Amino acid sequence: MWLPRISSTTVTALLLAQTGLLLFLVSRPRLTSPADGEERVHVLVLSSWRSGSSFVGQLFSQHPDVFYLMEPAWHVWSALSQGSAPALHMAVRDLVRSVFLCDMDVFDAYLPWRRNLSDLFQWAVSRALCSPPACSAFPRGAISSEAVCKPLCARRPFGLAQEACRSYSHVVLKEVRFFNLQVLYPLLTDPALNLHIVHLVRDPRAVLRSREQTAKALARDNGIVLGTNGTWVEADPGLRVVREVCRSHVRIAEAATRKPPPFLRGRYRLVRFEDLARAPLPEIRALYAFAGLSLTPQLEAWVHNITHGSGPGARREAFKTTSRDALNVSQAWRHALSFTKIRRVQELCAGALQLLGYRPVFSEEEQRDLALDLVLPRGPGSFSWASSTNAHPGP
Repeated sequence: MWLPRISSTTVTALLLAQTGLLLFLVSRPRLTSPADGEERVHVLVLSSWRSGSSFVGQLFSQHPDVFYLMEPAWHVWSALSQGSAPALHMAVRDLVRSVFLCDMDVFDAYLPWRRNLSDLFQWAVSRALCSPPACSAFPRGAISSEAVCKPLCARRPFGLAQEACRSYSHVVLKEVRFFNLQVLYPLLTDPALNLHIVHLVRDPRAVLRSREQTAKALARDNGIVLGTNGTWVEADPGLRVVREVCRSHVRIAEAATRKPPPFLRGRYRLVRFEDLARAPLPEIRALYAFAGLSLTPQLEAWVHNITHGSGPGARREAFKTTSRDALNVSQAWRHALSFTKIRRVQELCAGALQLLGYRPVFSEEEQRDLALDLVLPRGPGSFSWASSTNAHPGP
């Protein structure tokens, strides 16, 4: 799809105006803390497209202590699609900060003046927006359903999102639009925030297979990643977007594990989707503990159900969290991709494979041999083995 080109000067002016408005909005006094007086916890699920982030987002969203939003920065990229990912980092970061502080007025810059909950991107996947005080589709502690929530809560006033956010002890946001960790340092050192980062990664070969199933839906974002000044990119035979995604994961993981700044200590956790698929409950308990949450019996039963379905899921469910065989999902690429594509991904993402613990395959026979484990074991701690001073080849 082609859109009229806008000059770089115009884009810069728009970004400066946008940033000015955002700085005004975020400079207002900090909003109230949870009712019990404890400090609110903020969690950023930092990932990339087609990496299992919707699943991890739901692990947080369904927790009764969590207010969750899925990719609020979608609104930034939608409004400023002629920009590039680095150019939009500041606007994305400022919006994320405001949402963490339950200041939903930040959306004034992106949404119509008269708006409802349904104007938020993927609003109905948030249990908190489907239960009191935002809506009464589900009791506050119940597991929510997007299909049930949509018709009952779509027209609820937008202001209820802010009221709901203020009533929770944890605010969790899932984002796929940050490409380095340094842009988040101002949030990690912000005294108004208590930020923890969950860095979710997935085998790049599995990511490619999933991206091929959802190419049209990713076309605008691909253009922003590649800096095409508003031109959408659906076909990507050179795998340029996958390469950029791999590079970003390497940048983020290395920044967090190789001489990280003191303020990052205890605030970063790297999670592989494959580990969640193989041992969901132990991994989720550890993830919750990192965020200061506990796994309830109701959530444990729900996790078992959504990770023990009958198959990998239908294509129409690509952006939904439904009951699937999680292990089957994590291995599906080994049947679906040609060895030629796999070899190319391994070349482009060699550094990411090594750093994140994924074994390359060197023949079609190895690719198809499911007895050959391609997920390397982790070292002690949270990926402390990745802090080795040995050099890794670039992605």
